[in-house]
Amino acid sequence: MDKIASISQQLLQFSPDALIVTDFQGVILFANATSRGLFGYSREQLVGQSIDMLVPERFRLRHGAHVTGYLRDPTAREMGARIVDLFARRADGTEFPAGIRLAPIHDGEKTFIAAAIRDMTERRAINDALVAAREEADRANMAKTRFLAAASHDLRQPLQTIRLLNASLLTLTPETAEQHELLRRQESAIDSASRMINALLDITRLESGIVEPHLSPINLISVYGDLKREFEPVALAKGIRLEFPETSKIVISDRILLSQLLQNLIGNALKYTEKGFVTVAETSDADGFQLCIEDSGSGIPGDKLERIFDEYYQVDQSGTQRSGVGLGLAIVREVSRLLAYSVSVSSEVGRGTLVRVRIPLDEVGSDTLPAEDPHRLISVPRATASSRLVLLEDNDSVRAATELFLTLEGYETLSAASVADAEELLANLKPGDLLISDYHLNGALTGLDVLQQVRAQHQREIPAILLSGDLQSMMRVVKTSISRCRFLSKPVDTHALLAAISELSGTESSG
Repeated sequence: MDKIASISQQLLQFSPDALIVTDFQGVILFANATSRGLFGYSREQLVGQSIDMLVPERFRLRHGAHVTGYLRDPTAREMGARIVDLFARRADGTEFPAGIRLAPIHDGEKTFIAAAIRDMTERRAINDALVAAREEADRANMAKTRFLAAASHDLRQPLQTIRLLNASLLTLTPETAEQHELLRRQESAIDSASRMINALLDITRLESGIVEPHLSPINLISVYGDLKREFEPVALAKGIRLEFPETSKIVISDRILLSQLLQNLIGNALKYTEKGFVTVAETSDADGFQLCIEDSGSGIPGDKLERIFDEYYQVDQSGTQRSGVGLGLAIVREVSRLLAYSVSVSSEVGRGTLVRVRIPLDEVGSDTLPAEDPHRLISVPRATASSRLVLLEDNDSVRAATELFLTLEGYETLSAASVADAEELLANLKPGDLLISDYHLNGALTGLDVLQQVRAQHQREIPAILLSGDLQSMMRVVKTSISRCRFLSKPVDTHALLAAISELSGTESSG
């Protein structure tokens, strides 16, 4: 027993923490060797003195409040809410951040307070370093956000010019089949570059944490309509059957993010399908509502399924041309995370792939009035004699290329480089005229601002097409639906542009 008592005394005197015992009046009754080394006082200098001698003078009032609060409920717990709340004072007047844990000691009817004190200088330095690192990371994220805003617009502008010029050359009808094929290949290369830039910017935005879902009721039939118009030309060119379901479902989601998720899944399915079908279907069970994207494509080997959502990973399959940078499914992963959806994939080589997107049942409802028929096909006429196009674009090369393309398509096109230059054109708009404007204009006004002003000036709904190199950011500014207005992303798909012009000028026909 004597040996155990001796060991206990040694542990008490030389424990890692300084140990001090006081009475309820704060008078020091015991101080171990560690506390004497930490504070620089001898035992005789500490015992019998007030604990206040170890507290910096400017903190004594706060320390008294801490002690008073503790005495009302003396239990074992930390003293103070944060490291920065507490400092201790050494004999030489220097201070250090202190971590203090208190515990009551009962001896018969008497109660004492034991304090374990630790120098938190190193921990605080680590904490300060972490705070500084976080602030630096936040600054880096802000810089990335500013870069993305500029890159989204500027990187797409030259591609917009090249795409329109290429479309114009195709419109001029090349003299030989070889020339036509070269232009078609160039068009394919431009489309590929556009997809890569879009994917790189999208995944960076999603992973940077700057994208937050904005939830609202969404009619799935209208989402399918947009997707049908976007992917129908690709499916027709490959001879693939593209099908969407008849539905009255409403989901509570972020329309932009949901569309982005489905765009990447459908685009990926079309990419790896050379014949057969790509279908979107809906199913429900006790666990949730599912959107199912199925294709009859080349399929994915079982040992590759776990990696397909990794960034820059593409399944290497013979006979399938490699395109893009392998970010489509990584974007699906990030969007699913933001929307709290789960995504599962099943596939068989040579038979196709099925992707299931599971949406919680409490976010899904029904509406008896579908807003739009996604199966309606639009045939685009070569020209409309009654419509004029007024083009507002501040980039000279993009404006020239757009005007050339639209003129070759048979439209009377009037253009301006700024809002000031366009004042006369906008003041003299005729019934049937259509405004095409870049969203981000030089100056304080946006293309949407110009549209709203023109509509107010003419007291009617001037039809308009707004183009943006950062469509997602633009759409988050547009809080409500705008009638007779279409939003298209740069570099604009020429087929989509002509379809929008046809629709808004009132010349669309059902196929």
